Amino acid sequence: MDKLKDYKEYLKTHIPGVKRRDFFKWLGGGIYVFFNVGSAIDVLAADGEQFRRTPDDFNAFLLVHEDGTVSCFVGKIEMGQGAITSFPQMVADELDVAFEKVKMVMGDTDLCPWDMGTFGSMSVRILGPSLMAAAAEARAVLLQLGAESLGIPVEQLDVKDGIIFNKNDNKKKVSYQKLTKGKKIERFMEQKPAVKDYSEHRVMGKPKLHQDAIAKVNGQAKYSGDMRLPGMVYARILHPPSHAATLESADISEAEKVKGVQIVRDGDLLAALHENPEIAEKSRALIKAEYSFDEMEIDNSNMFEYLFKNAPQGNSNLNEGDISTGKEQATSIFENEFFDGYVAHSPMEPHTAMANLENGKMTVWAGTQTPFPAKSNIARVLGFEEENVRVLPPFLGGGFGGKSAHQQAIEAARLAQITNKPVMVDWNRQEEFFYDEFRPAAIVKINSGIDDNGRITMWDYHVYYAGDRGAETMYNIPHQKRTVYGRGWSAPEIHPFPTGAWRGPGNSTNTFAREVQVDIMAAKAGIDPVEFRLNNLVDKRAIDVLKEVAKMVNWKPAKSPSGRGYGVAIGFDAGTYVAHIAEVEVNKDTGEIKVLKVSCAQEMGFCVNPQGATIQMEGCINMGLGYALKEEVEFEGGKVKSANFDTYEIPKFSWIPEIKTKILERNEPPQGGGEPAIICMGAVIANAIFDATGARLFRMAMTPERVIEALKK
Repeated sequence: MDKLKDYKEYLKTHIPGVKRRDFFKWLGGGIYVFFNVGSAIDVLAADGEQFRRTPDDFNAFLLVHEDGTVSCFVGKIEMGQGAITSFPQMVADELDVAFEKVKMVMGDTDLCPWDMGTFGSMSVRILGPSLMAAAAEARAVLLQLGAESLGIPVEQLDVKDGIIFNKNDNKKKVSYQKLTKGKKIERFMEQKPAVKDYSEHRVMGKPKLHQDAIAKVNGQAKYSGDMRLPGMVYARILHPPSHAATLESADISEAEKVKGVQIVRDGDLLAALHENPEIAEKSRALIKAEYSFDEMEIDNSNMFEYLFKNAPQGNSNLNEGDISTGKEQATSIFENEFFDGYVAHSPMEPHTAMANLENGKMTVWAGTQTPFPAKSNIARVLGFEEENVRVLPPFLGGGFGGKSAHQQAIEAARLAQITNKPVMVDWNRQEEFFYDEFRPAAIVKINSGIDDNGRITMWDYHVYYAGDRGAETMYNIPHQKRTVYGRGWSAPEIHPFPTGAWRGPGNSTNTFAREVQVDIMAAKAGIDPVEFRLNNLVDKRAIDVLKEVAKMVNWKPAKSPSGRGYGVAIGFDAGTYVAHIAEVEVNKDTGEIKVLKVSCAQEMGFCVNPQGATIQMEGCINMGLGYALKEEVEFEGGKVKSANFDTYEIPKFSWIPEIKTKILERNEPPQGGGEPAIICMGAVIANAIFDATGARLFRMAMTPERVIEALKK
């Protein structure tokens, strides 16, 4: 039986890691396709490990098995974004095999190509073209083999569902399966075949349910916390009460008295281990720890003053025209400040990892977006050669950028090395909040102007800590400048705890500021917010999505505030344009916001899987309700007060509005779909609140208290 035919079964089985030299022997026969992203492709076939020339460090490959199935090996992981389905669609179309025949092997650091990680909506748009090129070349090699087998020129052959046949006599045929059996071939295509035209796609562009959907619904899908090995113990690690805390002493005498518990101390790592996680937890609670503290004087009440006061020097990365000239041309000037607090990733699955040391090799099953950096870091911490560490990422229960870090994997590996037992580290929800790398709090200051015709004449944009992703002006402005202070999470000495990438890093903050500022100008000009945007846009893609979403809601022009509760916003992320229109209801007594409807038009080039892209759009819209309305981390210095969902409120089923989505059809290279639809949610809701009430909100989250305050003004 092919060991990779059923990858779920393979993951459940504890297979020792394989070295490169044993790799082909372990996989068996078939046609291998090696390819370097952006460079030449090597195509080889074999029935074992005998090769004349094999790349020492290949970047990726496909394997056409002897049973006709195709394994596709990628360094990316699956965390709900749908690459496990989109990649097979791309391979199936280029290789001319059935979609069901393509099986994904993702993120296994022994079997898959090196990859920096899964983030930035880059799987399909960045890796996809190379994968398609590899499949196209594999098809060309198979056609050559078919021509030799049938004694027919390649030009007379075609392929359908893995069967090569004579165009003039389809009875003369041979299958990929037959061609791969017992072959030992090394071929290099002198002329690289082109990938197919969009008009030739049979699988791409058609809606496909995610390949992992049924397994996730019926509970068969395996996550890191589902892994089990004989003799496995659970670790409960002593974590500090604050990011500013230093452990001075720890009395473990009472903890050691708990029957069956093993206490491990290795430098800064102190843990209680037991086969029963509750007993391990009981033991950890008995450790008497003393800490010293060096807290920053920052909390929710003064964070923006603190951050502004300590901001690094700014860097202007856009300077067009002359701001002073644009100010002279303006008849109305608008100067505003926008604020956005710290936000948690809040995945349903906390950080989890299981590690096992066997025969000198450390294998770690970890919920991580970055298996290869995790492998390197584990090897460095353990003092191992990298080839002696293997990271296997099962399915992830949500990441959103928060699982790029992999501290839990390092903790598990360290404990497994010390105890020589399989060790499970699964953070509880409080630990998940404490060690989360929050989306950084940020400030945006904008000074802009319009003339009597409602044309934007100048735009002076200053962004602190959010970085410049999504800070593109988008609009046609002759005089504009952008200055960035602290790029995203690159100011660890400023924030009281780690910060990091959060779905569309910085873009929701920048889009909120830009689109609310644009709405303010439209209202002052007395121009309908859709019309005002169209009047100031020249980018056709932006115009197309805005016109499309207006059509979706049968938009009736009106200047804001109209009392209707309609908001408009547009944005750009990961190569994709989006436009939103939302309808809200505001309770002026309580300040509660009910989002009734959200419509979103998205232009993402050629959409590989419309079903998957739609799911991502809907997920972004729902997740976006959280950061827009309620989510904000409570903290005091390095102490994180948000510890669970009773105090940190994420969207509930009762919040979900009526959602309409539209993906514009385009025959252009595919763009990202995992993040764009989230970036406008703060802006579109803020603009809808203004349209309903005349109250402007300049800070997210737009909590009931802040809505009431804005209504009073």
